[in-house]
Amino acid sequence: MTPQDKQFITNEIKTFNAEYWFEVDRNKGLKAHEYFTEDGVYTTSIKSRKGHAAISEFYAERQARDATRTGRHIITNERVTVVDAHHATCDWILQLHAADGAPVLPSEVAILIGDVHDVCQRGSDGQWRYVSRAITPIFKSSTPTTG
Repeated sequence: MTPQDKQFITNEIKTFNAEYWFEVDRNKGLKAHEYFTEDGVYTTSIKSRKGHAAISEFYAERQARDATRTGRHIITNERVTVVDAHHATCDWILQLHAADGAPVLPSEVAILIGDVHDVCQRGSDGQWRYVSRAITPIFKSSTPTTG
């Protein structure tokens, strides 16, 4: 694999990651499960969920809550390791700002800063998906997360 191939895949993974959080922050995660393999595992700061049904249920439960939830997931320091043309990992830092209510909300400190490790796989359709995503909290505020 050439350095250009690796850079192209690195850019694909970074774009994929940004698209996922855009889906979560702007569309309430209604299609978030589609970013995972059928048996993908999503480990948040609270628990693990395996498979499309469990991941979809997590976001549906959040949406069903009475209060409007507003959140922004800020990602930084992405470090992609390309294994081959169909496999890669990505380690990065998540900063989460979230609260119940509709914008404009008061600006507060991040409710979570964590390390994230993703294992990614390109499917036969050419699309990248998460085999697993694990969020490890490093700092947490007194505001609870919904993960």
